[in-house]
Amino acid sequence: MIEAGIGRLLVASLHQSIADLLPTRLEFYESWLNPAGLRDGRIGLAPLAAVLSFLRQEGDAYHLVMERAGEYTAEWVMASMSPMRRTLVRRLPQGLRLPVALRLGFELTRQTYKATRASVRVRRGEGTVEIRGSIFCEVRENTPEPTCAFYAAAYRRLLAEFDLDTAVDIARCRATGDGHACALVVRATRADGATGPGRRS
Repeated sequence: MIEAGIGRLLVASLHQSIADLLPTRLEFYESWLNPAGLRDGRIGLAPLAAVLSFLRQEGDAYHLVMERAGEYTAEWVMASMSPMRRTLVRRLPQGLRLPVALRLGFELTRQTYKATRASVRVRRGEGTVEIRGSIFCEVRENTPEPTCAFYAAAYRRLLAEFDLDTAVDIARCRATGDGHACALVVRATRADGATGPGRRS
């Protein structure tokens, strides 16, 4: 963890995603996500909040950057796991693999922002992840759309890494004024691309 409990993975994944998707804007964002701060672990809460605030003004690019950053974070969390642990989880029957993989998401949330907490509930093959204290959803005024695409993409990628075909939807986001926590719904996807009971992804 670095200053204010902000994880190195979060800062690095945001920087890389901006470089990938908004290369002409990278110099602007490096006013806060500067290479020296990234290297030394000195990116604090205020610079990160500024980056997120400006990204939300980039329109659709915000969601694309957040999704790419979530995918990077999930990949890097997986890369940090021991090969034996990854293999053991992948060998579990799907009914057991889903709750185990979802709980591994705790590690992912801990490595983004120290104040973020995640809880998981799995029932009849459907999972719900409740996220409290999402740094992406700290807004002064309610937003028309959810701002926690980072976590939806991160969990989607994490589950795919464990060979689980799932749809991950944002069911609730506190940035829109919908409750005090964000919630993701995870449903198994059939071979034809359809989900189980409920809406399509």
